[in-house]
Amino acid sequence: MVIGSVSIALLLVFIVISLKTEVYIIGVFMFFAVLTIIAPFYDMPSLKKSGRVIYHSPLFISEKPTNGAIKIHGGTLFDYCFVIDKKMNGKQRTNFILQQYLDGLLSLMEQYKENKHLIVKGTSYIINERTAEKMGFKTIKTDTFQKIILNFNFLNVLLSYSIAKNKLSFPAVNNTKTFQAEIGELIERKEYVENLNQSLKRMIASNY
Repeated sequence: MVIGSVSIALLLVFIVISLKTEVYIIGVFMFFAVLTIIAPFYDMPSLKKSGRVIYHSPLFISEKPTNGAIKIHGGTLFDYCFVIDKKMNGKQRTNFILQQYLDGLLSLMEQYKENKHLIVKGTSYIINERTAEKMGFKTIKTDTFQKIILNFNFLNVLLSYSIAKNKLSFPAVNNTKTFQAEIGELIERKEYVENLNQSLKRMIASNY
């Protein structure tokens, strides 16, 4: 696994640097940073197998419902590495990722359509607020813990975002927003989601 090998090599380099300079915080920081990179490659297959997470599309994931709410996530670094076609340019990759989000959201609606008051909640620095509202979501305050998690995983997020853009790109994590809706509210806007999904599919097919 290339990313795992490179990550471990980088970790060893920074450990040596921290020992040589006696600035041990470098080694500690890099240990946790590298851990966030390699963790998805080991965690996601087991989480999927155990049913703790559900893939509604290759790049759209939900956790098991808890206390009347379900958390949704975009694909992990693991998914980006194996799902996104390396021949795609940055624009094609962005369209593909968004289309996979919509595919996943439609699948989620179908799976939980009988539970219309189930709350769907997700945090993103990619999704446009206006588009999210058209899909039935409303913007709520992002809790402090979620912000801490996102910043802790910054290196992981940086790699994923760079893969999505097909070049080194820095995500605007400060623009992170949390969106929430009930399944019933999403179903009311299902036609809009389906139309947007089909539009992106046609765009991808014509440019690929």
